[in-house]
Amino acid sequence: MRALITFCLAVFLAAAPAFAAGAKGAKAACENGLKQAERELDFAKAKGLGGTWEITKAATLLTGAKIQSEFGKYPNCVDKVRRARAYIARSRRK
Repeated sequence: MRALITFCLAVFLAAAPAFAAGAKGAKAACENGLKQAERELDFAKAKGLGGTWEITKAATLLTGAKIQSEFGKYPNCVDKVRRARAYIARSRRK
């Protein structure tokens, strides 16, 4: 029994840095994505696309992504940023 507990603890301690590295990568992706998406959104608004449905949806998603990043939910933040950038790109095609 003691060997099993020791083995489980060793596996957990070995895997912990990998999980932390993944979280740092997601945090960086979230922050960088938010900056880029905000620039794209501002550019789209400056070009007169501010009233389109896609821009409104993108702005809402970016607000949600900021909230997700505040709570440390970086994978959710990255997903919202990705979807917001897709809406911004779609608004440019119209």
